Amino acid sequence: MDSRGNGFVARMKQKLARFGPAARRQRRTARFVGSRPPRTNKQLVLASLKWTAIGGLALFAIGAATVALLFWVWGSDPNLPNIEKLSDYHPSQVSRVRSADGAIIGEIYTERRTYVPYEQIPKVVINALVSAEDADFFEHEGIDYLGMVRAFLVNLKEGETVQGASTITQQVVKNLLLSRERTLKRKVQEIILSRRLENSLSKNEILTLYANQIYFGHGRYGVQEASRFYFGKPVQKVNPGEAAMLAGLPQGPEILSPRKPENRERAKRRQIYVLQQMVKHGYLDKAEAQKWIDEPIKIIANPFPDLGVAPEWVDVARAALVEKLGADGLNRAGVDVEVSLDLATQKAAREALRAGLRGYDKRQKYGIPLEHLKPEKVNGELARLAKRIPKGGPVAGDEYRAVVLSVHDDAQGGELVVDLGNWKGSIVLGGPDDERFNPDHKKASQRFTAGDVVRAMVPHEVKKDAAAPHGDDESAPVKRRAPTHSERALALASGPEGAVVVIDPKTRRVLAVVGGYAFRPGDFNRATMARRQAGSTFKPFVYATAIDSGEFTPASIVNDAPEVYNLWKPENHEKGKFEGPVRLRHALAKSINTVAIKVAHDITPARVAAMAHAMGVESKLPEELSLALGSGEVSPLELTNAFASFAAGGKLAPPQVLRRVGAQSTPAPAAKQVIRPEVAYVIVDMMRSVITEGTGGAARVLKMDVAGKTGTSNDARDAWFQGMTSDVVVGVWVGFDDFKRPLGRGEAGGKTAVPVFVDIMKKIGRKDSRFQRPAGVVEVKVDKATGLLAPDGAPDKTWYTEVFLAGTAPTEVAPMPGEATADSFVQDAYEDVYGDDPQGAPQDPAVKPDPSP
Repeated sequence: MDSRGNGFVARMKQKLARFGPAARRQRRTARFVGSRPPRTNKQLVLASLKWTAIGGLALFAIGAATVALLFWVWGSDPNLPNIEKLSDYHPSQVSRVRSADGAIIGEIYTERRTYVPYEQIPKVVINALVSAEDADFFEHEGIDYLGMVRAFLVNLKEGETVQGASTITQQVVKNLLLSRERTLKRKVQEIILSRRLENSLSKNEILTLYANQIYFGHGRYGVQEASRFYFGKPVQKVNPGEAAMLAGLPQGPEILSPRKPENRERAKRRQIYVLQQMVKHGYLDKAEAQKWIDEPIKIIANPFPDLGVAPEWVDVARAALVEKLGADGLNRAGVDVEVSLDLATQKAAREALRAGLRGYDKRQKYGIPLEHLKPEKVNGELARLAKRIPKGGPVAGDEYRAVVLSVHDDAQGGELVVDLGNWKGSIVLGGPDDERFNPDHKKASQRFTAGDVVRAMVPHEVKKDAAAPHGDDESAPVKRRAPTHSERALALASGPEGAVVVIDPKTRRVLAVVGGYAFRPGDFNRATMARRQAGSTFKPFVYATAIDSGEFTPASIVNDAPEVYNLWKPENHEKGKFEGPVRLRHALAKSINTVAIKVAHDITPARVAAMAHAMGVESKLPEELSLALGSGEVSPLELTNAFASFAAGGKLAPPQVLRRVGAQSTPAPAAKQVIRPEVAYVIVDMMRSVITEGTGGAARVLKMDVAGKTGTSNDARDAWFQGMTSDVVVGVWVGFDDFKRPLGRGEAGGKTAVPVFVDIMKKIGRKDSRFQRPAGVVEVKVDKATGLLAPDGAPDKTWYTEVFLAGTAPTEVAPMPGEATADSFVQDAYEDVYGDDPQGAPQDPAVKPDPSP
C-alpha cells in the first residue's frame, strides 16, 4: 500500500479512537473531574474567598433582614413600656420617723430610697459612676458597641468581671422599664428603648434616674441611702475614695459590700479599679487617687443607733401619713415625720414596763417552776391533770399545769418534754418569747429539772399579716423552732402584757407610748388600741363631779357600809370589810367602793359620764352605778389624757403625737377650760392622799409632789395607775390580753402598776415640780372624825388641813374629841337626807348586778 493509503488508515484509526467506547468513557469522566490542568494553591484560595464572601453577604443580608424584622415586630409591640413615664419619675422613697430631738427612730418604706436631683449629686460621684459603669456615656447614643468589645477584653485580661458591657442608659431601661428575664426579645427591646430614651431625655436626666434607682446592697437604693448607710452622712459630703466605693457596688452589691468581712478585699480591689478609671478618663489626678488607694475603706458601724427603739411611733407616723397623703402616696412620700416622742422618756418607760412585768412573772411564777414534785408524786399529779384536759386536747392560748419529764440543753436554748396529763409535748426554749423569762440566757438545765411543775400552753399559730407594715426587720412574724424530742409543740404560758403612756399636761405632748413588752411595728398597740375596764382609776371623775356640784367637799362624810342597789350589793376590795363614816378624801385614798357608789348615786351616773367625757375620755360609757367603779372600757391613752386635764388645771386638749410632717409643722392643739381650775386642783390634792396615805403608797419613795389613782377591775383582770406631777402624767396598765385570766392573788394597781410608775419617775421626774394652787381655793383646819372645823386646841393628830372651793368650807365647829361621837353625827346627817331610815336611799333600776371590787 502506498503512502497515501497508509495515511488514510492512520486518520481512520484516530477518528475511531476519538469516537470509540474508550473515548466516550474518557469524556464522561472528564465531565466530573474535569479535563483541565490542576489549579494552583493561590487559585484555590482566591476561589474559596470569593464564594465565602458571596455566602457571607447572603447570610448577612438574611441576618440583617431578620434582625430588622425582629426590631420592627418587637418594637411595635403595644405592650412595650412607654419611656415618657420616666420624664415624670416618682420612685418609692423611705420616710423617716424622728423623735423631737431629731433622732431617727424608725423608717417607713417599700424600698429604702431618698431621691436626689442631679444638681445635688456631687460631681465626684457622677464621675465615679460613669468611670465604673460606662466610660463613654457622654459620647454614645444609648448603645456602646465599642464599649462592649472593650469590656470583653478587659474582663478577659483581669480574669473576672470588672467592667460591665451594658451602658448606663441600658441599665436604667432594665431597672425601670423591663423585667430581668434573659431572652432575645427583652434584649432587643432594651436596645430599642435605650435609643428612644437617649432621644427623649438629656444625659443628666438619665444619670439622675440611674443614681437614684440603682441598688447598693443591704436594702438600700440610690446614692443618698447608700451614702447614709455605709458612711453615715449625706452623699453631698463623700470624698473621692467613698465615691469610688459607692460607684463600684452596683456591679455586685452582695459580693462587694464592705460590711461583710469576706468581701472587704474584693471591695477594695473594686474601689481601686474605679479610682484608676477616674484617673484614666481625666476625672481625678493620679496623686489624689493614690491617696485613697492607700487608705482603707472606712464604713460607719451603726448609722442609726436609735432605729427600732420606739416601734409604736412608726405606726403613729404611718397612720398620720396615710391620713395626710392616702395609702397610695405613703410609699412615695419620702418625708421626715417628727413625732412628739422624747427618746429618754420612751426608753425609761419601756425599761420600767419590762422590769415590772418580769417582777410580776417572778411573783406569780411564770417562766419558772411553780413547784417541784418528788418522783413518787408525779403519777398522782398527772392523773389529776388528765381530768382537766378537754376531750379534744388543750385549747390554744389557755393555760395548763404541766409536769417536766426531761430537760434537754442545746445551743439555741434547750427543750423541755412535759406532760399536761396523758398529753405530752415539748416546750422549746430560747426563742423571742422566752427572752422575757430568761434575760440572762441560762441553759435549760440551769432553769428546770425533771419533776418541776410549770405553766404551759399551746401557742396560737403565727400568721403573717398581709397588711402588716413593711419597713423594719422586726416586723416579720416570730418563727418558732420545731421540737426535736416530741411531736407536739408547746410553750411556757405567757405572762400578762402592759402599756405605758407619758404626757406633758401643759402642752399635751405625748412623750412616750409603750404598747407591750416586745412591741413590733404592726402589733396590737395596747396603749392606744386596747379597751379595758378602768377600775378604781375612774373614781376621780366621780369625786370631780361631786365637788363641782357644790354638794360635796373633800371633807364630806359618807358611810362606808354595805348597801343593795337593785339586787346589786357592791363590795370593797377587801370583801366584808367596812370602815363606817369616812371623809371623801379618805375614801379616795383607800379606794373605798361603797362610798364612790353612794356619791355616784346622789349625783347620778349620767353626770359622772358627762364629766369624764368633758375631761377627755372618748369611749362610750355605761350610765350606771357600776361606772363609779370603772366598769366603762377605755384606752390607756385616753385615760391618761383625761388625767392630764386634772394636772393642767381643768384644761382639755387632744394628745399631740405629731410635730412635723415634711416641711409642714403641726401646731400644738388648742386647750379649752372644761372644769374650773379650783375643782381640778381640789381633785389633784385629794389624789395626793392616794400616795401619802392610800393605795399608791409605794410612790412615796419618790419624794416628789405626786398625785395619782390606782385601779383594779373585776376579778383583778386589769391593774392601773395614773400618776402625775405638775410636769408629767404617766398612765400604766397591766393585764392579760385574753380578758379571761385574772392577775392572781395579791395583784392590784398598787402592787402591779405603781412600781412601773416609780421606776419611770426616778429617771424623768423633777423633785422641784409643784402643783400651783389657783385662786378660789382655801385651806381650813378640819376635824378628821367629823369633817367640820377643828376646834381650837384640838390635839394634832385629830385634825388636818383641807382644801375647799371658796364658799364651801364648813362653818360649824366640831366638838372636842370625846364630846361627841362620829356615829351620832353621821346618824343625824343621814336622817336629814333620808328620813328615819339611813338605808332608805332610792334605788337605781338601771343598775345591773356587778360584783366589782
